Amino acid sequence: MIRFTFLFLVSSIAFSQVQVRREMSIMHSPSSITIVAKDSTTANQLIDFCEQELYALECKISEWKSDSEISKVNQQAGIAPVFVSKDVFDFVFRAKKMSEITDGAFDMTWASVNKIWKFDGSMKKFPTEEEVKQSIRLVNYRNIILDEEHQTIFLKEKGMKLGSGGNGQGFGADIVKQKLVEKGVGAALLNISGDISAWGTQANGEPWKVGVVNPLNKEKMFAWFALENQSFTTSGNYEKYVLFDGKKYSHIIDPRSGYPAHGITSVSVFAPNTELADILDTAIMVLGLDVGMNLVNQIPNVSCMIVDDANTVHYSQNLKTISQ
Repeated sequence: MIRFTFLFLVSSIAFSQVQVRREMSIMHSPSSITIVAKDSTTANQLIDFCEQELYALECKISEWKSDSEISKVNQQAGIAPVFVSKDVFDFVFRAKKMSEITDGAFDMTWASVNKIWKFDGSMKKFPTEEEVKQSIRLVNYRNIILDEEHQTIFLKEKGMKLGSGGNGQGFGADIVKQKLVEKGVGAALLNISGDISAWGTQANGEPWKVGVVNPLNKEKMFAWFALENQSFTTSGNYEKYVLFDGKKYSHIIDPRSGYPAHGITSVSVFAPNTELADILDTAIMVLGLDVGMNLVNQIPNVSCMIVDDANTVHYSQNLKTISQ
């Protein structure tokens, strides 16, 4: 996820509530949690709770933690099915379903990629067609075998890996929102590694607001949007890329072809839940403007803003901007 902006007020006497925001590192990325509560003590206790829940979830789904459930599935790829908790099973089930819906533009087995594209300045030559082909040899969501009766996950090919980087942050935001709502929290804004979930209003009664950055001028916004019980995510290619013969190749790789996605500079998605928005923003980058916009317009309560390579802005149906 990439750059965004949101506005908030610290407190509001008129509404007899306080608004507390805390920055932190979650899933190895800068994050923040903003809670509206009756007092700062309550708000801070709720933020502590959120941090604990997110860390517990990361210990289940992070492929970078060797003892996580996802890592155990990866370690047993091509060997045996692995029993997992219900929330992890459902997490992978939804991911596979979205892979089907997006025709593989999103694929949780992306972690199997042999990373031949480098975006740290070390890449000096364009990869051969054979190198690209081999890099995605193990990427195939169809080889995720889910046994609902026994609650197991099996990866058919040895060396396959599941990666939660494309949907884990969104999943975390949704889980925490659900638990906060159960605790009676009526308003909050969760920013989990750039994936935003917001409900209720700010302490002064105004809506939460997010702005989408102009890729050509990061000090300016293309548009501002009000979030009303919605999630918001953004993906783009303007911060991490490599140049060959004057052509930009972005860090977002099409898992079906092995080549970087092209044609779109950034995608911002609004959806009822953060996990869905998280998956869709990357999938749309891969699918391209026409196919991506057509997909969004078919999903209820989902909308998006796409900036193409010519810096032209495209809005899906029913998406409305607000003034700053």
